Amino acid sequence: MPLVVTKKYTHLFFDLDNTIWDFNANSFDALYIALDKLKLLDQIGSYDAFFRIYIDVNDRLWDLYRQGLIQKKVLSIQRFEESFQRHGAPVKVGGGAVNDAYLAEMPLQTRLIEGARKILDHLHGRYEVAIITNGFKEVQYDKIKNSELSKYFRKIFISEEVGAQKPRREIFEYALKSMNAPKKSSLMIGDSWDADIIGARDFGIDQIYFDPKSDLNREKGGPTHPAYHNFNEIIAPPPCFSETQQKNGGKNQVTTRIISDLHHLFYIL
Repeated sequence: MPLVVTKKYTHLFFDLDNTIWDFNANSFDALYIALDKLKLLDQIGSYDAFFRIYIDVNDRLWDLYRQGLIQKKVLSIQRFEESFQRHGAPVKVGGGAVNDAYLAEMPLQTRLIEGARKILDHLHGRYEVAIITNGFKEVQYDKIKNSELSKYFRKIFISEEVGAQKPRREIFEYALKSMNAPKKSSLMIGDSWDADIIGARDFGIDQIYFDPKSDLNREKGGPTHPAYHNFNEIIAPPPCFSETQQKNGGKNQVTTRIISDLHHLFYIL
C-alpha cells in the first residue's frame, strides 16, 4: 500500500525524452530503420558500434545547442556526418538526408520508460501535469500522440516554441505562468541533471532527478539506491536521496530528490 502523505504539489512538470518516452530505445530502432531505407547499413558494418558513436556525438552537439553555440541545422546535419566519419565510413547521401529519414521514423516509435504509463494513470486527475522538453517541435507532438500520451498532459512546452531551452529560467517561468502554477507547489521531474534539475533548482522549484543507472551518485560519491525493476518489488518507501537548499537569501527552500525507478513516484506523490 502506498504511504498516505500530505499533498504538497499541485502542478507536475515532466521532461519527455528518457523520462517518459524511451528515447534511447526508440532512437536505436528509428535510426536502424532510416539507414536501412537509405541502404546505408551495409556501409557501416556493425550497427551497434555505429550507434554508440552516434550517441556520443549527438549528446555533445546537443550540449552545444542548449548553450546556443550552434544552430539547429548544424546539429541536425553534423551529428550524422561526424558519426559516419568517426566510424570510418563517410556518409554518401549527406547528413541532412539521414536526419530527415531519422526524424520521420522517430515519432513512429512508441516505447515508454518502464512504469511511465502506470504512474501517469495514477497522477491523471490528481494533479495538473505538463511536459517541458527541449526536443524538436516537428517530432515531439507526434511522439506524444502516437504513444497515446496526450490525455495525460494539460500543456506541452517545447523549447523551440517558447524561445528558451532548459536549463534557462525563461522556459520554466513561461511554463509555470501558463499553468498558473505557484512555485511552492510545483515539481520538475526529469533525467537530465543539467537541463532539468539544475534549471528547475535555479528557478526555485523542487525537482526529482530520474537516475535509473545511479550515474550521479557514482560520479559524486553520494548515497546509492537500488534500482527496482518490478513494481511488486517495492514494498517500502524507496531510499531516495534528498537535499534541501536555500534560495533567495533563505526565503525559499527547494528540495532535490533522486530516484532510480519511476515507480518510486508512488511514494512521493
